[in-house]
Amino acid sequence: MSRRFFAVLHLLGVTVTLFACAMLLPVAVSVASGDGALPVFEDSFLITFGLGALFWLLGRWRRGELRPRDGFMLVSVVWVSLPALAAVPLYLYFLRAGTPITVAHAYFEAMSGLTTTGATALTGLDDLPMSINLWRTTLVWLGGMGILVLAVAVLPLLGVGGHQVFRAEVPGPIKDEKLTPRIAETAKALYAIYVSISLVCFVCYHLAGLSWFDAWTHMASTMGLGGFSTYDDGFMHFDSAAVEAVAMVFMLIAGINFATHFQAFRLRSFRPYRRCPEAIPYLATLLSLCVLVSCYLFWHYPDAGILDALRKGFFNTISVGTTTGFSNTDYALWPILLPLTMMLAGAFCTSAGSTGGGIKMIRVVLLFKQARQEMRSLLHPHAVMPVRVAGRIVPQRLMISIMAFMLLYAVSIGVFSALMLMSGLDTLTALTAVFAMINNIGPGLGAVGPMGNYAGMTDFQAWVCTFAMMIGRLELFTVLVLFLPDFWRR
Repeated sequence: MSRRFFAVLHLLGVTVTLFACAMLLPVAVSVASGDGALPVFEDSFLITFGLGALFWLLGRWRRGELRPRDGFMLVSVVWVSLPALAAVPLYLYFLRAGTPITVAHAYFEAMSGLTTTGATALTGLDDLPMSINLWRTTLVWLGGMGILVLAVAVLPLLGVGGHQVFRAEVPGPIKDEKLTPRIAETAKALYAIYVSISLVCFVCYHLAGLSWFDAWTHMASTMGLGGFSTYDDGFMHFDSAAVEAVAMVFMLIAGINFATHFQAFRLRSFRPYRRCPEAIPYLATLLSLCVLVSCYLFWHYPDAGILDALRKGFFNTISVGTTTGFSNTDYALWPILLPLTMMLAGAFCTSAGSTGGGIKMIRVVLLFKQARQEMRSLLHPHAVMPVRVAGRIVPQRLMISIMAFMLLYAVSIGVFSALMLMSGLDTLTALTAVFAMINNIGPGLGAVGPMGNYAGMTDFQAWVCTFAMMIGRLELFTVLVLFLPDFWRR
């Protein structure tokens, strides 16, 4: 047990130290803007860097390739630790400003950013220091591809290959296909694509009329599909069709597997998108829903005009369907069928290997293929008809894993919903909040709708939502496996 503990502690130290370096960005902004939050980030940096260095020193003499169970443990420990450290500047700022928030709400906000959920428990965002808002959106950007992928890129320098960490953290059921011969090179390739597209998004936002600061912060939220904004009214603050168009394009891009983006860039061709088993269903499903929602809006609100229906229908459907959570209107006031349909799309539309949440399109594609094969087997009981995706046979073990995942997914929603209802929330708020948390969508309906927030939650409700966000981001198995007695046996 000691060897496993020190190995995990060592790699946790590496990740925490890297994470501390991210705090230098809001430090620089605070110095440049004189927003008064500099002492908060100085203290937070010293705490985070100090802990990271301590963990690294304590565990550096225990090295080696991680076993599967060690990878799961490391991922879970990191995703518990980083939000705690990310919450420190938020907690300290409000404490020193004389408007303290609870530890539960600070941790909720940080977890919401790192899991790219984008649900906020803060109010008065317009009046927050620039560095605090920058830190919130930076958390979304870092969480987008997973802070662990960044750490994996440097693990070979420490004598650790990192394949088990990569498998434990990367979302989606298919994780064994490597883009490059070494896992570290794969991580670097994915981050290179992520950073490149992010920079293009940043420039496009600025060209669309946003200030450099707003362009940067909303780029971070867009690429991470997180939905944090620096304004209480979100995209309604800009009231710009050009800005919304930029957001829609890059939300759609971020919802596609970044491995597919990498292959398309490497081959200088769109063929990887056509061959991807998720990209076409993802775009077809989401854009079809955009048309249907827009038509329903025009039929229900004809006086607003077709252009208004298209603008609101496309933007909000893409935003919720990609689990981003931006809004340019209070869609909670629409006929209830529309926001529920949009949230349902958010549960499955995005691709594995994207920055989106939910159960992922690949699982839905495989389940439909399995259902089709089961019906065909009724007609041809002696035929062998394996499920295929992208021309390859899908192992039966993977199909069983997907079915087990779906069962745990449904049970988790039921358990969390029961806890929220028992805590006193109304039915609509409780059910949609849990659904939004576990799928990393962000806003729900009722008190936590697009024009509301999670600031009114009790500490108990905040902890329930926080845990739902985490297991949703890590796709259930990675966290729940820790509760098996077998995990802790030698």
